[in-house]
Amino acid sequence: MDRRNAQGLRFMARTDDGTNAMTVTERASPCDGCRAASSGADSVAVTRVDRRVFVTRGAMAAVGALLVTACGGACDSTGVGGGGGNGPLSVTVSNFPGLASVGGIARVDSGQGTPVAAVRTSATTFSAFSLICPHFGCTVEIASGSFACPCHGARFAANGHWTGGQQTGNLNTLTATYDATTGVLTISR
Repeated sequence: MDRRNAQGLRFMARTDDGTNAMTVTERASPCDGCRAASSGADSVAVTRVDRRVFVTRGAMAAVGALLVTACGGACDSTGVGGGGGNGPLSVTVSNFPGLASVGGIARVDSGQGTPVAAVRTSATTFSAFSLICPHFGCTVEIASGSFACPCHGARFAANGHWTGGQQTGNLNTLTATYDATTGVLTISR
């Protein structure tokens, strides 16, 4: 079978060996300052790919893209949400104006490792939460004294509990220890 489309592409089905492969031959033409003729070829042959190989490679690419999307950019090399640099996080509370008063919330990870938010619960105590949504792995945002997932609309109270939107679990609670003498909050992640 030999077909040509409007751009001069010539499609030839090759099933001599019993596969469902197809070869595409494209007639080269000069374009804005580049010349295919400079290579001495008047056509370019595209490598033959078996249908089964094509479908397998496409599926693998789709799964990879899904993992990257699901992690919201916070994945480690295994594709599991969490990210690199996940050792203890030391935070100087005075560097985050949002934590100056009780009930204040601030993202404190400085863009490194697992996204983390701290919530001031009293003059000397804090809670800390992973900002990775338990539903789809997106990075949850701080919104009016609470949290909201931009991917699917789940909402969480300042204590990390799910309050509405897409049904999901609570935010992952992290251990937070505050040293009032130094003003440093240490969060394990």
